[in-house]
Amino acid sequence: MMDYPALERAARRGATVELVRHAAAQLEGVVSGGRALRAVRHPLGFVCLPVLRDGAQGVCVHVFGPADPILTGHQVHSHSWELTSTVLYGELNNRRMEVTEEAARPTHRVFEVHSAPSGVDELRPTRRLVRCLPGAEQSSSRGQTYALPAGEFHTTVVPDGRPTATLVLGRTLPGRADLSLGPIRAPGHRVVRRMCDAAQTVRIAQAALRRIHEAHPPSV
Repeated sequence: MMDYPALERAARRGATVELVRHAAAQLEGVVSGGRALRAVRHPLGFVCLPVLRDGAQGVCVHVFGPADPILTGHQVHSHSWELTSTVLYGELNNRRMEVTEEAARPTHRVFEVHSAPSGVDELRPTRRLVRCLPGAEQSSSRGQTYALPAGEFHTTVVPDGRPTATLVLGRTLPGRADLSLGPIRAPGHRVVRRMCDAAQTVRIAQAALRRIHEAHPPSV
């Protein structure tokens, strides 16, 4: 039985061993067939293995690699949910963006992202015109945990496309929307989250599990 509050407490106190053990157990369940989930190829360039969906709470393993380019036309985004993420192996960079309302000399338009259960994300342009400037960058590597509050615009980049995976805890906040920045005159459009089949999901889980064991060998 997955205990989301316990995982949150472990992340807050930096209990990396406990979090890595949990991620590995979930992936082992996928490989053995005990977990009947399917990996999803996210438009932002990573593969998501959703191990828990319980109301406003969710737990996923995100797997990045060179075959999944992270850069997209809507890379700058903000979540409707609070995120706490522990790096299982590899390294990634989060750059917080300074976004201010700017009708006179805007650089971007704000889009709302509406996700359907079918896997289709509809990006709808809003009237909000903003100016976006790069802010502070945070680099996180194996064993480190970082947090991103809901509503904070940011980008996530994996240096050199090196294999990286994270255990992500998310808690959705009421009244919030997922947002993305796009070109000022861009129309609304749709992107599709591609579902992997059972064999692909197992291969992804096996590769991630192998790298976790390489990065965190069991103590003797």
